[in-house]
Amino acid sequence: MEISEEVKGVLLLAARSAIDSLFEESHPLFIDFNCYPILLEKNIGAFVTLTENEELRGCIGYIDSGDQTLIDTVCNAAKHAAVNDPRFNPLTQEELQNINIEISLLSPFTTLNEYEDIQLGIHGLLLTEGNKKGLLLPQVAVENKFTLPQFLTAICQKTGVSSNLWKNKKLDLKVFTAVVFSELGKRKRTHESV
Repeated sequence: MEISEEVKGVLLLAARSAIDSLFEESHPLFIDFNCYPILLEKNIGAFVTLTENEELRGCIGYIDSGDQTLIDTVCNAAKHAAVNDPRFNPLTQEELQNINIEISLLSPFTTLNEYEDIQLGIHGLLLTEGNKKGLLLPQVAVENKFTLPQFLTAICQKTGVSSNLWKNKKLDLKVFTAVVFSELGKRKRTHESV
């Protein structure tokens, strides 16, 4: 999936605006969708990850946006990451200035033949086991310096099944890639170009 730097910037701005709207009345962004038609695309999965001082502060997303447009999917994920991630207390208005927003746009999912086909840092994992589902974004393996066995253990834990289930049976795993970008990355590039 090709995403221009301009579209990345619009999505980050929209996500920030969506979170801001939880705390104060905000004015809707004016976006010329004729210039950015991809924002109206549907069926693109997206996750929004919030960090504060490089520590996870919330992460919510959608495997598939269904009938929602890409921009609506990102905005909804951003709001839910801010206040509905059950692992964290809701974000406060005082934290807003310290939050970094990262967006991951998911590729279509493909079936995995062998565990050895997983490319750490390139592939994310989606595990379906009975009525349980778990997803790990591609960057999780890199950020945690996971080996392949550790990544497989982590997806089992995330799904809520036995950590070693992957050793005992072939899991129903699908892989995907993601276009990942963040406000921090934008600030670094802006700073470097000065």
